[in-house]
Amino acid sequence: MNSPMPVQAEPWTSTSSVSPFPPAALPLRGPGPHRPVAAVSFCVLHPPSLPLRRVVAVTGNSRAIRLLDLFGASMALVLLAPIMLATALAVMLLDPGPLLFAHTRLGQGGRPFRCLKFRSMTVDADARLAHLLETDAEARAEWQATQKLRQDPRITPLGRFLRRSCLDELPQLFNVLRGDMSLVGPRPIVAGEAARYGRHFSVYCSLKPGITGLWQVKREDQTSYRRRVAFDLAYARSRSLALNVRILLLTVPCVLRGEGAC
Repeated sequence: MNSPMPVQAEPWTSTSSVSPFPPAALPLRGPGPHRPVAAVSFCVLHPPSLPLRRVVAVTGNSRAIRLLDLFGASMALVLLAPIMLATALAVMLLDPGPLLFAHTRLGQGGRPFRCLKFRSMTVDADARLAHLLETDAEARAEWQATQKLRQDPRITPLGRFLRRSCLDELPQLFNVLRGDMSLVGPRPIVAGEAARYGRHFSVYCSLKPGITGLWQVKREDQTSYRRRVAFDLAYARSRSLALNVRILLLTVPCVLRGEGAC
C-alpha cells in the first residue's frame, strides 16, 4: 500500500450474450508468466478489437452509461453531503492524519489514476503489512490468494465501520465525475494484480473500474480472485445501461446489510 497522500483538504469478438449472474465461475486459465508492466503496456497499445455491430452497440451503451454516471454521482454527492461531512469530521477527530487516501489504481486503457477514499488505515499501514506478511505464513497465503486480509492490522476501529458501511468509498464519486471511474464496473486494481487476469487483462482495460459491480453484489463470502475475474468477464460481455441500473439497485440492500458491497 502506498503511503497516504497528505490531502487535507474474451475476447470481444463474440456477440453472444453471457448471463451477468453466472451460477459458477467461467473457465479461466491461470495467470501465466505475465508481468504487470508489460500487461499494462500491451493493453494501452493494443486495445481489444470489435466488429462494427459491436462497436455501435458499445458506443451507445457507453454514452448512456456515462450520462447515468454523471447524474447518479451528482445526485449522490448532494444527498450524501451531510454524511460525507460527518465522516470527514470523525476521521479527523478519531484518527489524526490525512483525511483522504489516494491510491494509484489502473483505469480504462491500463492508465493509472488516483482512486480516492476516506482513510481507513493507520498512517504506518505499509510497515504493518510488511511485518505481518514476513511473520505470519497463514496471513501471507491469504494475501497472495485474495489480496485481502480478514484480520487486517492496518485498519483502524473507525476504518472497520467505514468499510462495512462503504462510507470510505464515497469520495470515489469525484472519480466518477472526473471520468476515472464509473458507478458500476470491475473493482479497480493495482498494477501488481494485472498478472492475475492473464490473457483477460485486456477485457479489464476496456472498461472503467466501478465503485460497485457484479462481483460485489453477487459474490460469496470468500470469493476467490479467480471467480472475481470471471464476474468481471461476465459483466464485460453483458454490459448495458439496464444491467448497470440493476447492479446499483442490488448494491443498496447489500450496503444496508453491511456486506461491504462497495
